[in-house]
Amino acid sequence: MPTIDALAERLDEYLEPAQVKAVRRAYYYAEQAHDGQMRKSGEAYVSHPLAVASILSSMHMDHESLMAAMLHDVIEDTQVDKQGLEDQFGITVANLVDGVSKLTHLEFKTRAESQAHNFQKMAIAMAKDIRVILVKLADRLHNMRTIGAMRPDSRRRIAKETTDIYAPIAGRLGMHDLKIELEDLAFAAYHPMRYRHIKAAVAAARGERKALLQQVQIALEDCLDHDELPGLIGGRQKHLAGIYNKMREQSKSFREIMDVFAFRIVTNEVDTCYRILGAVHHLNLYRPVPGRFKDYIAIPKSNGYQSLHTTLYRAGSGVHTPIEIQIRTKEMDDIANHGVAEHWFYKNTNSRAQRAHNSAQQWIQELVEMQKRSGNAMEFINHVKHDLFPDEVYVFSPKGGVFSLPAGATPIDFAYAVHTDIGNTCIACRINRRLAPLSQKLDSGDTIEIVTTASAKPNMSWLNFVATAKASSNIRHYLKHQATDDAVNLGRRLLNQELSINTSSLETVDSVRLEGYISQHALTDLNILLAEIGSGKRLAYIVANALSQENSDIDGQNSGIGPMEIHGTEGIMIRYSRCCRPIPGDSIVGHINAGHGIAVHRNFCNNIQDIGRDKDKTLALVWAETGDRDFDVCLEIEVSASRGIIASLATSAAKDNANVEKIDVDEKDARLSVVNLEISVLNRVHLAQVIKSMRKIPGVIRLNRT
Repeated sequence: MPTIDALAERLDEYLEPAQVKAVRRAYYYAEQAHDGQMRKSGEAYVSHPLAVASILSSMHMDHESLMAAMLHDVIEDTQVDKQGLEDQFGITVANLVDGVSKLTHLEFKTRAESQAHNFQKMAIAMAKDIRVILVKLADRLHNMRTIGAMRPDSRRRIAKETTDIYAPIAGRLGMHDLKIELEDLAFAAYHPMRYRHIKAAVAAARGERKALLQQVQIALEDCLDHDELPGLIGGRQKHLAGIYNKMREQSKSFREIMDVFAFRIVTNEVDTCYRILGAVHHLNLYRPVPGRFKDYIAIPKSNGYQSLHTTLYRAGSGVHTPIEIQIRTKEMDDIANHGVAEHWFYKNTNSRAQRAHNSAQQWIQELVEMQKRSGNAMEFINHVKHDLFPDEVYVFSPKGGVFSLPAGATPIDFAYAVHTDIGNTCIACRINRRLAPLSQKLDSGDTIEIVTTASAKPNMSWLNFVATAKASSNIRHYLKHQATDDAVNLGRRLLNQELSINTSSLETVDSVRLEGYISQHALTDLNILLAEIGSGKRLAYIVANALSQENSDIDGQNSGIGPMEIHGTEGIMIRYSRCCRPIPGDSIVGHINAGHGIAVHRNFCNNIQDIGRDKDKTLALVWAETGDRDFDVCLEIEVSASRGIIASLATSAAKDNANVEKIDVDEKDARLSVVNLEISVLNRVHLAQVIKSMRKIPGVIRLNRT
């Protein structure tokens, strides 16, 4: 168990005496505040904040972070409040402690909701001071080290949260050593038996491979000595959680995972890294594997990580063994292991540490923007989980800018990474100067050009293939606001149509009566009322009845109201039903569906015949000018089974300027087939022309619109 004296002795190595004294004072304050409190392990509670501070001291964190570590549970678990800490230790330390503290004064329906709100609170605090997350990670690390005292169900819950959130965050901040330890501790807590089996297997495999590892290390040392290149060579040990995850995700055996030798070479200068790379590529009996070289020095990872990666192939005695090698400087190695924490060790004198810190700050700022766009805490934390990807691709803008994106990213992700407005107005893209679909996955080295237009808007289908949380949250945010705007506009039209029975309108309704209605129904403003009407949550004729001066003359029916015009270009609150697929020229009727606006059906649609009995929820509609918008139509075509008939149908549709969306063929027998053809047309006149042309095709026996 650490002691405050032992910690102070360690702090004397890099902190000023006054700063060490301040850390001591914070410890004694925490000791008094937690007096009488015990951990589940039976230790005095103050041992936990002392251990958290010790973890941060190993990263050479500043004295304010260490003081916050000592006090991080005081607000949450004692009678001391934030103001009390501020009076004793200053606003900075108080803010750090408050950022780490959970929300204890609010009640939540579920534990997941509570965790989401707490993480949301911490993310906002992180944006103000990144040290909040460093204190939290150290806190989580010590809790994981002592998790054995918890109940089995609690161990599994905490382990899963660590795996899903905290370990990936540590990785995103470049804190590799901490990430690895968190993952291994969580693996041991969640799958104790699997952990023990893999641990034993790894120990046995190391014994078996000891001679081969020594041979490779000697070959590397001889290579460096021959070229007089300075470098420290060490084996890179695979962690148990990483082995287990690779076995599970890649469906590989333990032997396949362990049959990869891993070495790290740490040298003094950047140019020496490249010279060492050239030397190891010319080793006897070893050859570089094409396509397995990565230069993270020239193009660092998003978390600031820098290194050269290469894979060699050893062929001998019929055994082919890949050898993974990382080459980096001592500074790069420190930053790779401790990430953003190195920023405080170097005190802004190291450009690489500063770059890692700036990258972390940028990511945290993106979290804050994401939080503002999210509807609630659960949605926010799902976006965060979505954003914590281990693998990256590096792509270029036409001007040569480098963008780091998660593996599986698409041009839509790139567009939003450039700017939100670029993503919102994206209509097409070019990858390496060739037109490509927006759903195409990007590869490292691709050059992406986004084509935009002011009239474009995000499509809900984009959510099916985007890979970044920034793109996903922006698309959802836009669609959510679009739905609200559409609902308000539709509600205004519906209400005005009902009010027109009494030659009235929303503009001429008595303002006092309108404000009274809004207040009576606990609505905040007129737009909320209109949105509820537009989304079908509130019926327009009831609202019109309440607002009208002629209440007694309104019977609550739609009779006498002229049909409402629709233009075919309305937003998502007016939907064209797929059961009957109405197109301009069809006789149509609307069904008001609570929460979904108006569904447009053809008059004789079987579905509208059933729901049309409820007159309060049906609305007469008529087509207005629809412009050049396309509408989907399904045709059922019975054809003789002849060569090229499908091609003839598609060609005929194309000649009449109808787009073929989908073709399905069902063989009735050896002589007849039924073709279900989905096409897009402008209106009934256009459809009639398409049908007329298709009926002239030899082999077409019967054609019907479904």
